[in-house]
Amino acid sequence: MSLAIDLARPDERPILDNLMQLYMHDFSEHWAGQAHGELQDDGRFPAYGPMDSYWSDPARIPLLIRVDGQLAGLALINDYSHSGQPADRNMAEFFVVRKHRRGGVGTAAAQAIFSRWPGLWEAAVARRNTAALPFWRKAAASHPACRGVDEIDLSNDHWDGPILRFRIDPA
Repeated sequence: MSLAIDLARPDERPILDNLMQLYMHDFSEHWAGQAHGELQDDGRFPAYGPMDSYWSDPARIPLLIRVDGQLAGLALINDYSHSGQPADRNMAEFFVVRKHRRGGVGTAAAQAIFSRWPGLWEAAVARRNTAALPFWRKAAASHPACRGVDEIDLSNDHWDGPILRFRIDPA
């Protein structure tokens, strides 16, 4: 398997928008009972609000994940700290298409991203997304340059769920 993590170019914005539709479809099961996540009349989910900022804010990084040259997912990185504590990077959104799940692609992609942008990271996991928490724990803790993972459980007006904080040392 050949894995590539590529910076998305502005002309690849439609690709990210399409992948976000798949991501929101998967995530919609966690929005049951909420107004959030409803399909629009055209059968699409609402556009991802902060997407424009990934081409205007240098602290935001849009990435495409490819396996053997084929699109397999996306990652959106920013410097927002859900915990309110200093952080260099935050995994804002991370998505791997179902075909490539549970085979190591997600962990390899996350760890490649951590290695490329070392520093203090946060990965916040929505409380209802229970399957994601073990993934992020493993992806962070098993990275060879990780110096420990702290977990904060937060429930306030801004975030509800665990937040993993970890440092990746530069190579």
